[in-house]
Amino acid sequence: MDDRGGGSFVAVRRISQGLERGNTCHSTSAEVVAGSAAWLGRGLSCVCAQRRESDARPSFDLTPAQEECLQTLQNRIDIAYDNSIPEHQEALRALWNVAFPEEELRGLISEQWKEMGWQGKDPSTDFRGGGFISLENLLFFARNFPKSFQDLLRKQVGDRSLWEYPFAVAGVNITFMLIQMLDLEAVKPRTLVGATFLKFLAENDSAFDLLYCITFKLMDREWLAMHASYMDFNTVMKATRRQLEKELLMEDISRLEELPSYDLLDQ
Repeated sequence: MDDRGGGSFVAVRRISQGLERGNTCHSTSAEVVAGSAAWLGRGLSCVCAQRRESDARPSFDLTPAQEECLQTLQNRIDIAYDNSIPEHQEALRALWNVAFPEEELRGLISEQWKEMGWQGKDPSTDFRGGGFISLENLLFFARNFPKSFQDLLRKQVGDRSLWEYPFAVAGVNITFMLIQMLDLEAVKPRTLVGATFLKFLAENDSAFDLLYCITFKLMDREWLAMHASYMDFNTVMKATRRQLEKELLMEDISRLEELPSYDLLDQ
């Protein structure tokens, strides 16, 4: 998937109580496959869909408001994480502070980051898979739904696997999956689910961040229901995507807060 590669996967053992726009990897509801495992590591490869060249792709017209909202979101998606930019450094420190307020961070490159589920001591190598928006998504989750964030970070709910998914790397996966599922790198949405999402986005400029939070909790629910371990991550992500697409296309849903899976979130 372009040059967003790097890093090796580190499974997290639970201890008592731890693309350019228009590319060929599109978001269709059919033939979901696992993509390259380069940046996500073994067991956590990207979950996207590929279309056959013969597939017809519809295009959905947008209102001016939807076009503006989509362009704003695409601008966010295009921003790569850059550890030389002060704003990006501050956002990363802020993520640590909301995740572990009781523990002082010793540096932006530190073995401490592994506690959050990054693959190594430098989180910037993992952000290459999702860009700066994946950090923004994690921060939004932590600030708006702190209880759910902490429950997932510390694996506090449910009968957990001995080998758990790494929290932070899973978060980057979710950002990447949503971008693909919603076809957000296209000039216009080419799937019904993508067109439906833009209606929510036009009403709420934080819709992508909110959908991210919903998806993270939904993914964890699927993980627990499947009694999954880290090598099952792709299977869990595919099940999560199917359920999310189903809910987004439900009738009489006018706000993301009305999705059934929204109720999984705790403030």
